[in-house]
Amino acid sequence: MIRFGIVGSNWITERFIKAGRQHADFTVTAVYSRTEKKAKEFAWKHQIENAFNSLEEMAQSSEIDAVYIATPNSLHCEQAVLFMNNSKHVLCEKPFAANKLEAEIMITAAKDNGVTLMEAMKSTLMPNFLAVKENLHKIGKIQSYFSTNCRLSPFYEQYKQGELPNLFNPKLAGGSLMDLGVYTIAPIVDLFGVPKAVDASGNVLDSGVDGNGQITLHYSNFKANVMFSCISESTLPTEIQGEDGTILVHHISSPKKAEILFSSGVAEDISEQEQLDPMYYEIEEFIDLIKSECLESPRNTWTNTMAVMEILDDARRQMGVDTVTTD
Repeated sequence: MIRFGIVGSNWITERFIKAGRQHADFTVTAVYSRTEKKAKEFAWKHQIENAFNSLEEMAQSSEIDAVYIATPNSLHCEQAVLFMNNSKHVLCEKPFAANKLEAEIMITAAKDNGVTLMEAMKSTLMPNFLAVKENLHKIGKIQSYFSTNCRLSPFYEQYKQGELPNLFNPKLAGGSLMDLGVYTIAPIVDLFGVPKAVDASGNVLDSGVDGNGQITLHYSNFKANVMFSCISESTLPTEIQGEDGTILVHHISSPKKAEILFSSGVAEDISEQEQLDPMYYEIEEFIDLIKSECLESPRNTWTNTMAVMEILDDARRQMGVDTVTTD
């Protein structure tokens, strides 16, 4: 049984707990929130024994083996390193860190402390994405890739009224690329590796973060184009176009369906029926790593995470968005 501590008391941590409780070796024994009142309320709601409003005390606790970090992006590095220095395994929500430098610091801490560290990029571990990888050869030589992840944020109205929610706060490494665009980048890196060049443009809001944008990733024989937005919606699927057919992936951030449309006119549904919560698969992978004493996932690798972070950094610089740096 792996005893998890939860860092953060928000909707995503609630989903994580729900998904984790589908796994036989998962239990939650602690939660952290900035205030004692909120920590205790969250603990009572989810039947968690220990509530903390001090990260240092939680990191030193003998009641947890691992933590799931789902706090603002700019806090990931500092919090992850604190727990790893106290011999706790870390599953860190996407994007892994605020920038590449912080990601390097986190990986070094994992190696130095001999603990498991993985980015919680759920989509690349889900059955329908694995089905895409297994069937990619069927469409022949890749000619083009297009992906979009555009969802109108429920916090956009607050922003327009003069408030500054986390998503729109540059000091927290917010913005549409970090929140949503990362879901379009990670699958490309997983499938095709590091691009030769990156071209990016975007709409920078008054707060200093990107509201939407576009990136072209240049590979040897094709280009991958992605769009992302937190101020507008898109329902378009991801397309991987080959000489012999096109793979369509619906909802790239949490693939629910995948199909091949062959040039001959024949269609093939390659979807896998998922009975478990979308977040279950990252939890399963992480628990397996801990039990087998592996520091790094062979699927959500540190190499892929670092490549994605470098693309995010490059794209934000081109858009005119500052990247948060470690003091």
